[in-house]
Amino acid sequence: MPLFQFSNIKILGVACAVPTKIVQVQNFAERFGVDYCQKFAESTGIREFRKTREYQTASDLCFAAAEKVLSHKQTEREQIGALVFVAHSTDYRRPATACVLHKRLGLSKDCAAFDINLGCSAFVYGLQVVCSMMANSNIDKALLLVGETLTKMTHPKDKSVAMLFGDGGSAILLEKTDETSVIKGMLKTDGTGYRAIIAPAGGFRNQNATHEELTWPDCNVRTLYNTVMQGENVFSFTISDVPRTVKQFLAETETTIDDYDCLAFHQANQFIQKMLVKKLKTSPEKMPLCLDRYGNPSAPAIPMVMCDQYGKDKTERDLRFLMCGFGVGLSWGVCSAVVNTRDILPITETDEVFEEGIINDPKDLM
Repeated sequence: MPLFQFSNIKILGVACAVPTKIVQVQNFAERFGVDYCQKFAESTGIREFRKTREYQTASDLCFAAAEKVLSHKQTEREQIGALVFVAHSTDYRRPATACVLHKRLGLSKDCAAFDINLGCSAFVYGLQVVCSMMANSNIDKALLLVGETLTKMTHPKDKSVAMLFGDGGSAILLEKTDETSVIKGMLKTDGTGYRAIIAPAGGFRNQNATHEELTWPDCNVRTLYNTVMQGENVFSFTISDVPRTVKQFLAETETTIDDYDCLAFHQANQFIQKMLVKKLKTSPEKMPLCLDRYGNPSAPAIPMVMCDQYGKDKTERDLRFLMCGFGVGLSWGVCSAVVNTRDILPITETDEVFEEGIINDPKDLM
C-alpha cells in the first residue's frame, strides 16, 4: 500500500471559501414533497447547502481562500514554488485551472502549477503530491488548492442528490521547516467501482451525448451530463473499506484514535458519519460535522471541517488531526498532521467571479 511520511514539512495555514447563496432543503418541498424533504434532512443531517452563481467556479472559491491564507501568513507571492489545484470542477477542458489561478494570484514564473482530477479523496492525495514535490526539490512553500462545485452537475429533478451536494473551495499553505513536524498518510483505490459515482457524458469518451432528460432505473430524472450515484454501492464501500483503512493506518503509525484531537473526515452524510464513529469506537464530538450548513462539498470537505470547527478558536494550540477522504473513483486515503488553531481561518463567503475568464464569443479572446 502507498504509505508516506514527511518530517520536514508543515501545514502553515488553512482557509476556505463558500458562495453566499444558501439553498435550504425545505425549498424542495413543492417538488419532492414535505415528507420526503423532512426524512432526507433527518437521515443525512443536511438542512441547507451553498450554491455558486452561474459563472462562479471552484477556482473562484479557491482563489478567495488562497488570498486569505497568503495575507494571514504575510507570504510573498514569489516564495510560492508550486500550486496544485485538485478538483473535478475545472474552469475549462483546457488549459489547466492551476494556470488560471497562477495568473490571478500573481505568482512567479518560477512556480510549478498543474491540476489533479480527483473528488472526495482530493485533499489527502493532493497533500501527498505537494509534500513529495517539496521534499525532493528546493521548493520551500507551496499552495494546495482543493475545491468543487457539484451543484452545477446535479439535476434539479434528481431527488437522490439535488439536496445533497454543496459548493466550496479551500487553500492549504505548506512550508518546509526545521521544527519537528510530521505528515503521514496512506492512499488506496478500487477502480472496479468507477461507475459508483459518475457523470457519464461531457468527457472525451462520450463527447456528443444527448442532453435529453431521461428517467433512470432508480426512477430519478437526469441527463447523461449529471452526476449519478449508486447509493448502495457507495454506502457499502464507505462502512467497510474506509474504517478498515483507518485502522490499518493506526497500526502502521503505531497510534490510536485517542492520540488525535480531531477526526476531520469527508462529509458524506450524517448516517455514514454515525456508522464510522461506531466502527472506530470514538465519540461523535471527535468527528465534527459541517454538512448541516454546507451539504456534502466533496473535495474540500476536510479543510472545511477544520475551518468550521476551529476557524474562530483564539486559544492558539497545536492540534493533532486524523483526516480521511473517500468516495468517487473509488478513491480514498487517510493522513495525519499537526496544525495550530491560529493558522486555521474562519470560512469566507464570496460571490466573486473571474470576469476575464468568461469567454462566450471569439471577441472575448481578443
